[in-house]
Amino acid sequence: MSTFPKSAFAIAAITCIVLLLQGLDWIVTGALLVVWSGTLWLAAAKPPPQIERENRSSFSHGMMGELIEHSQTSIIVTERGRIAIANNSARGLLGAHIVGQDARMALRQPEAVRLLESDADGAAVVRGLARRRDIWRINRKQLGEDMAVIEFVNKTAEADISRAHTDFVANASHELRTPLASILGYVETLRDDVEHLEPGMADKFLATIQREARRLQDLVGDLMSLSRIEAEKHEMPSEEIELSSLVERAARDGAGVQRADRLEIVSEGTFTVRGDLQQLEQLVRNLVDNAMKYGAPEETVTVRVEPSSTAKVLLSVQDRGDGIAPEHLPHLTRRFYRTDPGRSRASGGTGLGLAIVKHIVERHRGRLDIESQRGEGTVFKVKLPLVQQD
Repeated sequence: MSTFPKSAFAIAAITCIVLLLQGLDWIVTGALLVVWSGTLWLAAAKPPPQIERENRSSFSHGMMGELIEHSQTSIIVTERGRIAIANNSARGLLGAHIVGQDARMALRQPEAVRLLESDADGAAVVRGLARRRDIWRINRKQLGEDMAVIEFVNKTAEADISRAHTDFVANASHELRTPLASILGYVETLRDDVEHLEPGMADKFLATIQREARRLQDLVGDLMSLSRIEAEKHEMPSEEIELSSLVERAARDGAGVQRADRLEIVSEGTFTVRGDLQQLEQLVRNLVDNAMKYGAPEETVTVRVEPSSTAKVLLSVQDRGDGIAPEHLPHLTRRFYRTDPGRSRASGGTGLGLAIVKHIVERHRGRLDIESQRGEGTVFKVKLPLVQQD
């Protein structure tokens, strides 16, 4: 039952009396009072139940929509099976047209449809909701009899990381098993026939054992190095380093005495960067060693340090070999990826050198580009930010 606004009516009556005293006709004044009173009564009257429910529902939807609109999690609210609210993230995921649509038609995935038809709290894992390989966890929470909140949690990155870890363990196990099997095989042969084995053959076996042991040592060292770099990748180095002298020193180490005559170093000035001394040296050594191994054996490897812009320096390492096919270029920095596995293992490569380079560049907030032409060779380009002088 509505409450008549007595105070407002009193104000209206007093106003009409004042109008009478001012000389306004009493019939007009009376009519004005009646109209005014009726308006006040309608304003205070309780709306019909259906209108009241709609107003209350509209207000509730508006408040809930404002609360979830800017959430980074995709959220929709359903009412009697239809999508009443979809926040910005959900509209980006499923399309703006989903508001007002049957939720089952909007999602379509069988697992999601079963969850929606259950009319109870629950969860489901759905694949290919927006793209073919994505993975989403859908959580449903019932609100009263008619409404439910549905949350979409993207699990794609988590699944990719898990898959990458599984692949890494499998690849690392394979790479470790190969030299170990070779070492064990030759050791067993030596022990079984130690009395009758010719000295020359024994020496050959021992040389193979030594080579595989060094390969195993290099592999373990690269694995530890990669793990250490990944652990520090979010920490920007703070030491100021003069890059040109570092590159010259590390490039000669990477080439070694036997390949020093193939190395050409060109520096166009001095450049100061913030970096980790050991990691930058490792970056240069890995790039030079890689170029020496896969470039033509009689051709020069050129290491160049030059300005890229007023804010960056460019380090490039160029070989003049067979080049790399375009389909391999995007994968070169993956762990254990090899364009020619047999040649890589024969040259002593671990398959981790370029992966280490990529992570060092990322830690130093730089950029790595690889350019290659078949029959002409390959250029690895690293851009690093310069220390800005005051």
